[in-house]
Amino acid sequence: MEKNSKKTFYITTPIYYVNDVPHIGHAYTTIIADALARFQKLAGKDVFFLTGTDEHGQKIEKAAAERGLTPKALADSVVGRAQDLWRALDISHDFFIRTTMDFHEKGVQKLFQMLVDKGDIFKGEYKGWYCVSDENFLPDDVPVESDGAKVCPDCGKKASVVSEETYFFRLSAYQERLLALYAEHPEFVRPQSRLNEITSFVRGGLKDLSITRTTVKWGVPVPGDPKHTIYVWFDALHNYVTGIGYDWNPELFKKFWPADIHLVGKDILRFHAVYWPAFLMAAGFPLPRTVYGHGWWLKDDTKMSKSRGNVLDPQAILKVFGPDPLRYFLLREIPIGQDGNFSHEGFLHRVNSDLANDLGNLVQRTLTMIRNYFDGGIIEPGEETAADLKVRADFEDLKARV
Repeated sequence: MEKNSKKTFYITTPIYYVNDVPHIGHAYTTIIADALARFQKLAGKDVFFLTGTDEHGQKIEKAAAERGLTPKALADSVVGRAQDLWRALDISHDFFIRTTMDFHEKGVQKLFQMLVDKGDIFKGEYKGWYCVSDENFLPDDVPVESDGAKVCPDCGKKASVVSEETYFFRLSAYQERLLALYAEHPEFVRPQSRLNEITSFVRGGLKDLSITRTTVKWGVPVPGDPKHTIYVWFDALHNYVTGIGYDWNPELFKKFWPADIHLVGKDILRFHAVYWPAFLMAAGFPLPRTVYGHGWWLKDDTKMSKSRGNVLDPQAILKVFGPDPLRYFLLREIPIGQDGNFSHEGFLHRVNSDLANDLGNLVQRTLTMIRNYFDGGIIEPGEETAADLKVRADFEDLKARV
């Protein structure tokens, strides 16, 4: 993994499922990414900030059927609301990718075929427990409940047994390379606690990964074998390369890949820190520099999620307070790698204490002093003294070390 010597910075959010409207957790991830993108722009970097929507898979199929819609019609309606939210939050992304875009689907098929040709994808038979809500196969160590079923450890919903012909990715062949990656480049997974979790997971042994479904039709067909649909996570993860030009704009792709930061929630870290680098290793692509797994916003000490039905609508907050107080609160209230409880009272306290009182008082006092002592105007700066130059040098040194 080479060190980034280019004056570029490429940051991504996950692409968000369109089975329902975006909630405060999506806003949190995207606001963090936006703040980092803006900071890098101020530092003089040429920045590319990618976000978007994941529009394929069984969960979308099911949600659309429940509403009497086609999957594409459901996706279109939710995408519009997501884009409205990003505008309301003043998000400065450079591109909004949708996995239903033609160039993305073609890029995924090309990458799939590449790995078939290299022998990293092969056909076989799969039987196991599958969670429709999370579009994920359950690990073997998930216990069987008293009623004979298994419950998804991530979303708490019951899984079902599936048995079907499938294409597998040879994930087991990449176990040692992944462990070497984590050991030689600990910055690949951050924070440290997440690196420890991922390393432990991979050391426990990796099995080959089922990456197609025959029972799901809403997705990208396998090239040359259209009865198979490419597994939603294989499809979705490749947005990070198709979104910056893979297979349609080689100059853009060369300029920005590899990504500097994939920003994700800790619940999807395994897909980004295990499966994604293995796919990239197989394809021969340079690896991202950092996958950062941030914490969750909780409500009553429980993770907010659409599947649990306990989400907060950021648009309701924005209608009353506007974007800046919400952006500030989400960035300020908890350390980025930790969980935190969201409450209306906590939000009001932080906004009033920090913005209205502290910052508001500072601005008011500054304006009063300008009026009283400088005739209401700001004077031109004078010559820099030796003390000024030392402070400037100290800041430049700090910037180089951070």
